[in-house]
Amino acid sequence: MKVLGIETSCDETAAAVVEDGRILHSNVVASSMDLHAQYGGVVPEIAARSHIEVIMPVIEQSLEEAAATWDDIDAIAVTYGAGLGGSLLIGVLTARTLAIAKQKPLYAINHVEGHLYANFLTGTSLPGYALPASQPVFPVLGLIVSGGHSQLVYFRDHFDYTLLGQTQDDAIGEAFDKVAKILGLPYPGGPSVSKKALEGDPFKYSLPKARLNGKYDFSFSGLKTAVLRLAQEQIGEDFTFPSTALPDRLNDLQKADIAASFQRVAVETVVDKAATAYEEYGPRTVIIGGGVASSPELRRQLSGRLPLPVSYTDPKLCTDNGAMIATLGCYKVMLGAEPADPYALDIAPNLSM
Repeated sequence: MKVLGIETSCDETAAAVVEDGRILHSNVVASSMDLHAQYGGVVPEIAARSHIEVIMPVIEQSLEEAAATWDDIDAIAVTYGAGLGGSLLIGVLTARTLAIAKQKPLYAINHVEGHLYANFLTGTSLPGYALPASQPVFPVLGLIVSGGHSQLVYFRDHFDYTLLGQTQDDAIGEAFDKVAKILGLPYPGGPSVSKKALEGDPFKYSLPKARLNGKYDFSFSGLKTAVLRLAQEQIGEDFTFPSTALPDRLNDLQKADIAASFQRVAVETVVDKAATAYEEYGPRTVIIGGGVASSPELRRQLSGRLPLPVSYTDPKLCTDNGAMIATLGCYKVMLGAEPADPYALDIAPNLSM
């Protein structure tokens, strides 16, 4: 049973073919990141126009890479939220049209949930992928850490889960992007800050962790502001000094030490919550999803805090991709979920789990 997955929630136009929720046959991603880098972040209008230009070639390439025709495809899965409205619209309208024209059932996929389902892929003939040897075993503790989401979820089974906590302001990926701007590092901020942090001392500066009423909720806005104040202090300026002028005044060692200290505390914030949830719920498997899941510092801290191996998928499947959408779509088909109406499916930009 093969499902075509379509993902257009942000700046990546992606499609993939997955069989039985475990075998990856194709994974094609066209990113407009280079267009956004000059602005220091994603510009929604540019992202939407880029999706329009490349979505059909990406889908066709995905089918070709999978050596599949439309006769081989049993269903179509598409991200309908969360994400940028214009970007989501392109993917959903394309999927709706194809579902009608090709007479395929259509499944609406939650992008955030999809990130975790990338961990269910265990086999592929595609070169350059390092996938888990086995699928997660329920109950599962899932940590989603990306540019737009930071959530901790406890799964009793497929589609039977409890959202334990989530960010109350910035997601961890957003915080990395904003700190990168303060330090004058290129977009995307996660890889840039992590690379710079290798040159610095992670214990050079003391930075705060948010204390929230929600036991498993996150907050990164205070940490981001603390980094700004720290950078201003290091050059002898007060809070009125503009953040845009900081990169020219900070030296390389200051940037490296700030990056390393920020990364340590940001990662500790999510690892602390994950370790507490593990102790309370006792899951058989812990899985990570989202772009920050590929962070070496996150993986290092988790391995030191949890008593069982954490399941990681290939870094190429941590960022937005069609494979995670197709995989979740497979389980919706196999477990009898109700298909969406291809004549009525709408986008949900603010969708949560």
